Amino acid sequence: MKDSKKLGINSICVHVGEVKDEQFKGAVSPIYVSTSYAFDQVDIKRYPRYFNTPNQEALRRKIAALEHTEDALIFGSGMAAISTAMLAFLKKGDHVLIQHVIYGGTYNFIANEFEKYGIEYSYTESDQIEDFEPLIRDNTKIIYIETPSNPLLGITDIKAVALLAKKRGIITMIDNTFASPINQNPAYFGIDIVVHSATKYMGGHSDISAGAVAASKEHIELIWKTGINLGGNLSDFTVWMLERSLKTLNLRVKEQTKNAQILAEYLEEHSMINRVYYPGLKSHPQHTIAATQMHGFGAMMSFELSEGFDAMDFQNALLLIKPSMSLAGLESTVVSPSLTTHSLLTEEERLERGINDRLIRFSVGIEESEDLIADFEQAINKLK
Repeated sequence: MKDSKKLGINSICVHVGEVKDEQFKGAVSPIYVSTSYAFDQVDIKRYPRYFNTPNQEALRRKIAALEHTEDALIFGSGMAAISTAMLAFLKKGDHVLIQHVIYGGTYNFIANEFEKYGIEYSYTESDQIEDFEPLIRDNTKIIYIETPSNPLLGITDIKAVALLAKKRGIITMIDNTFASPINQNPAYFGIDIVVHSATKYMGGHSDISAGAVAASKEHIELIWKTGINLGGNLSDFTVWMLERSLKTLNLRVKEQTKNAQILAEYLEEHSMINRVYYPGLKSHPQHTIAATQMHGFGAMMSFELSEGFDAMDFQNALLLIKPSMSLAGLESTVVSPSLTTHSLLTEEERLERGINDRLIRFSVGIEESEDLIADFEQAINKLK
């Protein structure tokens, strides 16, 4: 196998991290579903909870190659990846600085679990770099960001955050789910730890739940030590499915990203849409920053209906686009963040973060863009 650093992105997706079928020479990776392996006269004592079965080890190499890091780990969900990665570096009395708007599940984890462990935390006032430094304390151990953020597609200057943290000896962690490794590689800009809900673009078919962490070997070793205690490993059948899905990651995400730009421009001009949040639009306040750190602007956006429109009536009027909880599948989906991802926040907390009841998050799929536009038109016409 050629050095992955010299391979193109499609070649990495297809070939890096394969399990070779030495017996039958099959074209795809065989699945090793055993939960019990030899312990005597072997180089590695394998066990699923130790993240080192043949399929797990191979998939770790693929994800590390995609994120241009030394190593990676895979988990049973995005939240298992995020919580394990955070707790690996934190102890009682440590402080975490967190970007203002992030995924609701991460909010909930921090709010409900950190106090139990005696971990302190602060949120910035925005996703702008000038809001970070004043909140850093002597005991700050992690700066956690998410860009583009869920659900308002805020953009944080990754390089600026990494430089600020390194100057103070602080670990940086980013949720790179919305961008995917195709549209953004935070390690290039100095971020220490990259986390994903692999349920989303990495899986891409709305049929698996998984999480991923990519980082240096040193950091992965520390996360591994916590991970084997928390037990958030992934079954090898799902590992195999995720490796299969990653083979088409670049093809899928590029097509979705192309569609998203077309749909964002359409929605921005529509009289029934109050506002569109998409970093590919020149009207986005951080469009310039996004252009410097993203290869493409992604396939996620949010838009706010004009006053007088009910978000659920609109979503239920759609025929092709599906109202659905998750995101990043081949199919286009919409969801109300106030009722799902951020429903555990109070109404006041949601409004402080710009999340009102008319906000709809839109995950753009691979359908023809003209068909998606036609679906929006017919749904809006029903509600007029």
